[in-house]
Amino acid sequence: MERRDFIKKIGLATGAAFAMPYILPSGRLFASTGARKVNHVVFCLFAGGVRNMESVHQNQSNLMHNLFKDVSGGFSAQSGINEVLPASPINYRLQDVGTLIKEMRFKEGPTGHFNGHVTALTGRYNDTTLNLRANPPYPTLFEYYRKHQQDAKSTDAWWISDSLGPYPLLNYSSYPGYGALYGANHIQATGMISANGYNAIGNPKNFPTDQEKIAADLKKFCDGNFSSSAFTGIENLGNTEEERIELKKFIDELFQDAIQGAEYNNWGFGYDVNNDLRNIYYAEKVLTRFKPELLVLNMQNVDICHSDFTQYCNLLRRADWGVAHLWNTIQNTPGLANETVLIVAPEHGRNLQPNTLVDAYGRKALDHTNDNTSREVFCLICGPDNVVHHNQTIDQLYGETIDILPTIADLLGFKNSIPGGLVKGKVLSDAIK
Repeated sequence: MERRDFIKKIGLATGAAFAMPYILPSGRLFASTGARKVNHVVFCLFAGGVRNMESVHQNQSNLMHNLFKDVSGGFSAQSGINEVLPASPINYRLQDVGTLIKEMRFKEGPTGHFNGHVTALTGRYNDTTLNLRANPPYPTLFEYYRKHQQDAKSTDAWWISDSLGPYPLLNYSSYPGYGALYGANHIQATGMISANGYNAIGNPKNFPTDQEKIAADLKKFCDGNFSSSAFTGIENLGNTEEERIELKKFIDELFQDAIQGAEYNNWGFGYDVNNDLRNIYYAEKVLTRFKPELLVLNMQNVDICHSDFTQYCNLLRRADWGVAHLWNTIQNTPGLANETVLIVAPEHGRNLQPNTLVDAYGRKALDHTNDNTSREVFCLICGPDNVVHHNQTIDQLYGETIDILPTIADLLGFKNSIPGGLVKGKVLSDAIK
């Protein structure tokens, strides 16, 4: 064989070796480019407007001691801020297994909840008023993942939203070339998944003649709310017939779970489990059943701070406990443990100066009306130690909320496939190895 032919053949063989796929720990084939850093990402929008002063800076003691290390001497019960919570689901702080960015910014656009969600899920700021009855104008994280991640299934992407506001609209956009076909499967479980919801939808009742129209109108409302909110558009999201059957079976199981007494009743809160914890519960149900590569959930209960600062602090503690429970579930689920990155960040902050409302304990309430403090947020990124820098705190100003989407895209390996110019943020590379 001539030297030139030998080198050519060796080159072809070498090229083939680099192009051959290999098996990830999850069993999924993936090209050996090294683009994917992790198999699963869970993004928790610690929403409702969380001020850095009460969270990472701990000016009311450490209200979130499952997430953050103590900088103020730990948690100290105060008048009204003294709810006894169940024992921590983990024996360490999530900050120990990740990177805490203390000073991130929601830099542009109105500091409203829907706008903050749209910014985080599209990687773009919105300077104009968004239509609360329309899907976002630019593609969402779910669409980028479904369209540009090779072999991504609809059951690999989930959006678990609170019942407050138009959040079902965020599973896909109106942008040309994207849309419903690439959206996430969506559950708004806190609005409909309940024993009462099942009875209202599944068990018809005979009404007197003069009440028939009222009953019919009520049924129409419930059916419409169920189809659009409890579980959104599975026929339009690119699900196969097998996936649709599996998804409908799953929803029925959630109803049966609610009827029999959901497992969160054993979490130690009794029956006083709020919507934040319910959202976490249903996110855990999805994670353990489908092991999706991408799941986003939000929490909204701390938005009570508009009128009740004391309860805002209590609900911060509850949400902190819930995120720890979520992480514990991930780490105890084969296929997710040591293969999942969890990102926790508020959509925006709250004002420095209070409004005129005072709660029962004399504490003044807080709005979020575009002052500098309402643009301050934190971001905690946890994950395997070969993917995320552990026990790292970034104290200086670093990153914006539009950076979360490209960071997730980078972790899951589809960032370079997103068309240029659509996403404005950058990868939070200081947190990622």
